[in-house]
Amino acid sequence: MTGLPMTVISGYLGAGKTTLINRLLAADHGLKLMILVNDFGAINIDEGLLASKDEDTIALTNGCVCCTMGADLFLALADALDRSPRPDHLIVEASGVSDPARIANAALAEPDLRYAGIVTVVDGPQYEGLGADPLIGPQVRDQVKKADLIVVTKMTGDAQVPGLAEDARVEVLDADDTRALVDLVFADPSAAPLPSSDMPHPSYIGWSCQVSTGIDLEALREGLTHRPAGLFRVKGSVADPSGAIWDVQVVGHQIEITPATDARDTTLVGIGLSERVSTDEIDHWWSRMSLPA
Repeated sequence: MTGLPMTVISGYLGAGKTTLINRLLAADHGLKLMILVNDFGAINIDEGLLASKDEDTIALTNGCVCCTMGADLFLALADALDRSPRPDHLIVEASGVSDPARIANAALAEPDLRYAGIVTVVDGPQYEGLGADPLIGPQVRDQVKKADLIVVTKMTGDAQVPGLAEDARVEVLDADDTRALVDLVFADPSAAPLPSSDMPHPSYIGWSCQVSTGIDLEALREGLTHRPAGLFRVKGSVADPSGAIWDVQVVGHQIEITPATDARDTTLVGIGLSERVSTDEIDHWWSRMSLPA
């Protein structure tokens, strides 16, 4: 088989796609990977692996490269194919609300690419609730049904994910099984991707806020806990009153506030369902939060 193999990493908002990408970049697989991501915000590269970094590209000492994708997928794919030396495997991170089959089909349209599968990341504790949501559920389950491999995150022990067995048609793997993860992600499937979906999906809105003052972290956590119901995903960085920078990751009921690994802009971004919340409502919620400097 010829052509640069291309794998799509799919999964709903906050499922853990970036965590999976971090593991693939650091794993001992001997491949020179090129990974196209939406942004570098959550990519956490071990300083010992970092060879160089600029606005659009992270190069690692193991030969792997991570690049921001931009708005034009086919232009990004052309750049990957033009790179010298050419990578051994191309990985494309799908946005959390996209149909992975539409991206995977680009491998069929470009003769120098070869389809190497869709890996859908599933947030184990959230899956049943998301799947039951009348707006979000069809999209979440469709991403699972399109997968050649399903990777489950945030589960402990041998716990099963309610509802996943009914939707999954392929092998389900725990995200902590790194060796099996590497072996299966880089094993080309024989089948072509399933057709892309014409099914309707909910409309989303984006929100962002530059956090210019120090924030009390307990007040922040309280505010995020009681955010507008339609604001499903929040991520970014904030500074506390001492000037220390903290990473914020919010998806569903899960709220994580952890020390930042490096200095960065203090900006929060959010994604919500337009049928359940407006940017004006989010702005009003943020302005009323008690966040003393």
